[in-house]
Amino acid sequence: MVMGSGVDIVEVSRIRRAVKKWGKEFLKKVFTEREIRYSNARRYVHQHLAARFATKEAVLKAFGGGWTRTLPFNDVEVINDRNGKPDIRLHGQARKIADKMKITNIVVSMSHTKDHAVASAILLKG
Repeated sequence: MVMGSGVDIVEVSRIRRAVKKWGKEFLKKVFTEREIRYSNARRYVHQHLAARFATKEAVLKAFGGGWTRTLPFNDVEVINDRNGKPDIRLHGQARKIADKMKITNIVVSMSHTKDHAVASAILLKG
């Protein structure tokens, strides 16, 4: 059963500017260490960060919130399986809310170009 869905698009330049302006403070507030390492290992770092940002926002929107909700961004972690397929790991408050809602799976899709990153998320129960 679908319990929520969310979508987000972000300009890569917005993430690039935030990293330039706030540096590690921004990165640590929004991304996990694993996400930062993953993105930094890629040729187009900011595109990968933007895709993860959009995915986190899509997941938070699926929970019914988004940026305005009190869930920290790094409570939602975007990981990739061996084939590169994105998956979500929840931590802290996000994990508690998902458990309370009996969420069994979060399906995400993400993509990016030179200028934009987009993501969608679907929360599933049962």
